[in-house]
Amino acid sequence: MMDWAALRGRWFRSRESGGEPVLRPRVAVVTDSSCSLPEQWAESPQLASLVRVVSMPVMIGDQIYGEGTDKMIGALALALAQGQEVRTSRPAPGAFEAVYAELAAAGFEAVVSVHLSSKLSGTVDSARLAARSASIPVQVVDTASVAMGLGYAVEAAARAALDGAGADDAAAAARASADAAHILFYVPSLDQLRRGGRIGAAAGWFGTLFAVKPILAIQDGLVVPLERVRTAPKALARLQELSREELARRTGPVRVAVHHFGNEAEAERLASAVIREVPEAQVLLCPLPAVLAAHAGLGVLAVAIAPSTSTGRAPGAADTGSVAAAGGSPAGGAEKKRGPGPAGGAGEAGDVPGTVGRPAARPGDLDRDID
Repeated sequence: MMDWAALRGRWFRSRESGGEPVLRPRVAVVTDSSCSLPEQWAESPQLASLVRVVSMPVMIGDQIYGEGTDKMIGALALALAQGQEVRTSRPAPGAFEAVYAELAAAGFEAVVSVHLSSKLSGTVDSARLAARSASIPVQVVDTASVAMGLGYAVEAAARAALDGAGADDAAAAARASADAAHILFYVPSLDQLRRGGRIGAAAGWFGTLFAVKPILAIQDGLVVPLERVRTAPKALARLQELSREELARRTGPVRVAVHHFGNEAEAERLASAVIREVPEAQVLLCPLPAVLAAHAGLGVLAVAIAPSTSTGRAPGAADTGSVAAAGGSPAGGAEKKRGPGPAGGAGEAGDVPGTVGRPAARPGDLDRDID
């Protein structure tokens, strides 16, 4: 980790600035582990050093696990398969207080704290409580998003900070990124979302819980139903079709994150289809964070579509025509890279559903049956 306090007032050369000397950033960015940023999301150490991630624990029975460990991923998959009780936790305010204090001691003048939807978790409340006692100004941003819908917003804030922006502009960059994201996802069953109590408008589908394969989205920070499909293969095909339709509506460069939990092969096929149809897209393949998978269940497949950044590559993205993914050997000609990254924190149980970002859902799409 770079010691910014030791570099106060000094100059460095950054790749983002084209090699020109720039002043060290004044603003740091804090987020939570639902953001899904892959380990190598930043192309420069300077950009990565601006971001801190606070962990959201997963509780399986009486065991508490931190985000990102292989042991926890295996335990969670087994628990979900067996129908065991799985809970998640928002970070305690003290976890944020410690991170804000560390950043102040490192010489930052302000913090932008960027988090998942306040309608799905109390994480924003914890951050706001901690901000009151911080020794430097802290702006808390409710993105109404999760996973890479949130991750792209974190990256946008960090890039703005690296370019010398103040806290207001960095926070505005995060909000703009989250607002521009279109997110939809498929779950084999609504049961796990129902247990977590974050099903929202899809609650009316419970009478046909086992008869449909739902396609859902995040709208205004909440889970909303898009379509009911009769079989899993048709649901996956429809998810690909909806993704293709959204990509066709985009006029500029785009990036796409494909999330999965317990179904990487299906995610690879979807990512490869996106590459075939939109070769210039920046495509990221990565597992859904455990804190979200705990609510979405095994077999979740999510797609986040967002405008590309004006500089550099998307977080963890491979070169054009390839997929950046969590570990393993290349499949289908796609380059693979490592998956989700850092962690730290703890708190109150019962937060977070398993999904991504904020779509511009069309009213005619809601609650529609597809045979």
